[in-house]
Amino acid sequence: MNRPLKVIIVGAGIGGLTAAVVLQKIGYFVEVYEQAPTLRTVGSGLSVMSNAVAALSSIGINLKLEHFGAPIKYFEIRNVKDRLIRRLPIPEISFSNGFDSVCISRKALQEALLQQLDKNIIHVGAKVTNIIEKDDGVSVHFSDGRETHGDLLIGADGIYSFVRDYIQGNKPIRPAHYICWLAITRYQHPQITPGYVGHYWGAGKRIGLIDIGGGEVYWWGTANMQTEQSLKWKGNNRDILSYYKGWPAIVSDIILQTPSENIITVPAQDRPFSPLWGKGRITLLGDAAHPMLTSLGQGAGMAIEDAAILGHVLRQQLDPISALRQYEKIRIPRAEMLVNASRMLSETEQDDRTFHCLIRDLSLRFMPMIKLRKNLEKSLNFSTGNFDIHADTSLNSSQ
Repeated sequence: MNRPLKVIIVGAGIGGLTAAVVLQKIGYFVEVYEQAPTLRTVGSGLSVMSNAVAALSSIGINLKLEHFGAPIKYFEIRNVKDRLIRRLPIPEISFSNGFDSVCISRKALQEALLQQLDKNIIHVGAKVTNIIEKDDGVSVHFSDGRETHGDLLIGADGIYSFVRDYIQGNKPIRPAHYICWLAITRYQHPQITPGYVGHYWGAGKRIGLIDIGGGEVYWWGTANMQTEQSLKWKGNNRDILSYYKGWPAIVSDIILQTPSENIITVPAQDRPFSPLWGKGRITLLGDAAHPMLTSLGQGAGMAIEDAAILGHVLRQQLDPISALRQYEKIRIPRAEMLVNASRMLSETEQDDRTFHCLIRDLSLRFMPMIKLRKNLEKSLNFSTGNFDIHADTSLNSSQ
């Protein structure tokens, strides 16, 4: 090649920024276009599990996330009577993988990624209006009249992806029929030790309390609700609290200590999985390719894995178009498995039938440890399919 290939990335969320970091590292010229007027600096929390950290390490990238968030040290699930259902061996599995699983704010993860990038490659206020494929590349047109041309186009523009619609056609969102409340607040409590993750399961309701470091706690709550109602929901923190009457005191305490204006409300939704991710010089990544419900905590992790595998195939394949198809072939089985698993787990967790909830809780409590670990390892172990790569263990975040 006489020049580095140029990749256009649409979307500057976690997937788009990670792809930019990876592609720059392997020598590609990258431009990132984000339709929002500024990069999103507010939001809730998320997890970057050991599989995602391992994926980045495999291509020589260490974001040092332990300095930006809180590595998981203890993960438990309790019932509404505050009785322990089960402690999950996520820290132990992560340790055996050689990489921490980290809970972090979206803002902090964004900052960790931006520290790896020249911010001049990021262009905001860029809403895509048209994509034109040509023999020598692909052109993208924006609503303000801008236009860019590149060798490849990566759609990392989220669940409402324009690039996805260009490839697949406009298809409906799949609702999960429950509401999610998300917030980060400064909060101290003896139960929330460094690296603590605690989930409470009820009938048709859940809540999670997660240390993300620096004295901040990320909490989320869910309640069964038709999507039409959740889209219109305009309550405050006391309205949220009304859904958790009789729950442990820590639940009501953290909800009331969080200013109502700091609580984000969204309907739970994903899309039916589609194996059509790309064509020609275009492919999808992250939520644009495989939006999933949050029950496995793998939304960010799957986008990061996507970016790492994309980097590997583009570095090893002489033909970049063939590399995109190879990337899709590698990623689609694992992404489909996790989208479906997240949906199934969500339905189990949100069940509001008393007897079913009892069976759910007892099944988890008495599940043999070997089976429990095997189930968790399906997502926590970084999978490359049949693609032959070797992780750079010198970048181990646990060291």
